[in-house]
Amino acid sequence: MKVINFEETPSLINQYVSELRSVERQTDRMRFRRNLERIGEIMAYEISKTLAYDKVDITTPLGIAPCRNISDKVVLATIFRAGVPFHYGFLSYFDEAENAFVSAYRKYREKENFDVFIEYIASPKLDGKTLVIVDPMLATGSSMELSYRALLTKGNPSKIHIASVIASRQAIEYVERAFPAETTLWAGTVDDEINSHSYIVPGLGDAGDLAYGVKE
Repeated sequence: MKVINFEETPSLINQYVSELRSVERQTDRMRFRRNLERIGEIMAYEISKTLAYDKVDITTPLGIAPCRNISDKVVLATIFRAGVPFHYGFLSYFDEAENAFVSAYRKYREKENFDVFIEYIASPKLDGKTLVIVDPMLATGSSMELSYRALLTKGNPSKIHIASVIASRQAIEYVERAFPAETTLWAGTVDDEINSHSYIVPGLGDAGDLAYGVKE
């Protein structure tokens, strides 16, 4: 698996990640959501460089211009609920992409032990398409794997990209074992630890709560 860590190359993503992490900036939910979107936009642009293109002739008012259009069929998949603003950033660039949605949630058996359940999936056919799965926090990798397995019921994609804002090293190792070797993982940054509740440390907290409000 190829891992792209944007922290290794200075860019605007570094600035947006720092704002997402900041306890002072996190009180502004609108800015938090917008920063997730903006990181999604930048990652979408970077992923677009890996896609296949067709050469086409476009008629302008003054003649014919040779251009390139994406030939890959892109499907953008996200995991509710924190993934929604991140997903929207990708969709604003891949405006003709098809979309898939998966509801994955933790059900705690004990204080620090939980299982991940898939409750809902809506997806187009995936056979032969480029699947981009976006979720801002990649903590353990188990939700990502289960979402991927659920999506495979809709067909086998030809290419797979995983995009996260913050990934733990443990999750990266997990995903490397669970996904095809040709998968590419794009991370805004990589943190070394997860705590006993499987939250990334230092991370940024609960992305869903920060984006939409604390859940009951």
